[in-house]
Amino acid sequence: MKKIKIGIIGCGAIGTSLARIIEERLSEKFSIVAVCDACQEKAEALLRICRRAKILDAAHLIAASDLVVEAASAAVSYSIARRSLSAGKGILAMSIGGILGREKELISISRKTGARFLLPSGAICGLDGIRALSAVGISSLTLNTSKPPKALAGAAFFKTHKVDLAGIRKKTLIFSGHAAQAVRFFPQNINVVALLQLATGPRVKVKVQIWADPALRRNVHEIDVVSPAARLKISCENTASPDNPKTSYLAILSAAASLAGFSDAVRIGS
Repeated sequence: MKKIKIGIIGCGAIGTSLARIIEERLSEKFSIVAVCDACQEKAEALLRICRRAKILDAAHLIAASDLVVEAASAAVSYSIARRSLSAGKGILAMSIGGILGREKELISISRKTGARFLLPSGAICGLDGIRALSAVGISSLTLNTSKPPKALAGAAFFKTHKVDLAGIRKKTLIFSGHAAQAVRFFPQNINVVALLQLATGPRVKVKVQIWADPALRRNVHEIDVVSPAARLKISCENTASPDNPKTSYLAILSAAASLAGFSDAVRIGS
């Protein structure tokens, strides 16, 4: 079977972890042909894992690939997805916060060109059930996310809200609001809420609370869904990625699972 050519945009912790999984577990299906990063040193470091790949700019990487893996940032994820889908190339988007609010255009392009648009389940479970319930209506959906303080460091929220993360000694509410606000303030930390909003559609206002808890060693997501058809209570306690405390390891494994099923005839779950 002809291998699917993959290009990776974003050579940081997530891109590197995915590249390692592809090379070690999925090399029968995929071949990483190109990598791209704003930091040349990161791209060069990734070549130590992807020995057959080349460093290309985004335009040439998209042209050389069958499937683009976006592991860059929310600031560029929409642009990368749009360019890839418009060129008829599949895209697996990791920085889903940058897509929220503009997903209809991308879905339309995907359907027009036939290019696959993959949004992995990321750091949560139960997305199949939530999507199913959205067909009959969801009365309320609330996400409570708790993380060690260091996992929230550097978020845009703290540019306008003065919080001494290092001084937090007990579980503290950092943010309370809705999905669009959470994505804007915490673009690298809260892809989970963007996924929930995409899964339910604009009619459901996803409520979000973000907590800093110095007692935690894991990222905890608790989701409460109320619908006429069912009540869901979902709890995930995720180990942080070994390379990046802002990212749950499950998010990387979820992306790898999406890749593994990319060309499979059998699909388990929706």
